[in-house]
Order: sequence, then C-alpha cells, then structure tokens
Amino acid sequence: MTIRRTVKRVIDGDTFEVARKIQGINRIRIAGFNAPDSNQKGYSEAKNRLRRLIGSKQVTIVPVGRSYNRLVAHVRRNRKKIR
Repeated sequence: MTIRRTVKRVIDGDTFEVARKIQGINRIRIAGFNAPDSNQKGYSEAKNRLRRLIGSKQVTIVPVGRSYNRLVAHVRRNRKKIR
C-alpha cells in the first residue's frame, strides 16, 4: 500500500507527523533509520536535515509496521528514499 501525505511537522530526525491520518495514526517513523535522541549529540542537525528534506512537503509512505503508537514506514520524496 502506497500513500501520499503532506508533512505537517517534523518531530525529530526520524519521526514526523502528517496532516491526514493513516490507519488512525498521523505520526510516522522512518523505517530502518535511527537518528539521535534529544539528549544526544547531533539531534538538532538530524532534525533540521529532515525538516529541510520533507518539512511541509508531500511524501510517499509505504507502511511496514507500528511502534509506540507510530506508523513505521519507508518514506520517499520525489522518488528518492529518505534515510
């Protein structure tokens, strides 16, 4: 299942929210990617990088699972995989 959504807000370097829910969830975690947490070095850089890549833009989402009330998914922007 491939879904197109607009990014509403970037939460951190590997998680964001979309404007319209998917399977009852609007928080998406990028599959196979782990950015630094808020108390780790590189957090701000990772968050800003993801914001530049997908902030307020339309992305393609392919769900692969769920974790901590988030949809885990492969994410693409202009056919380019986000990692």
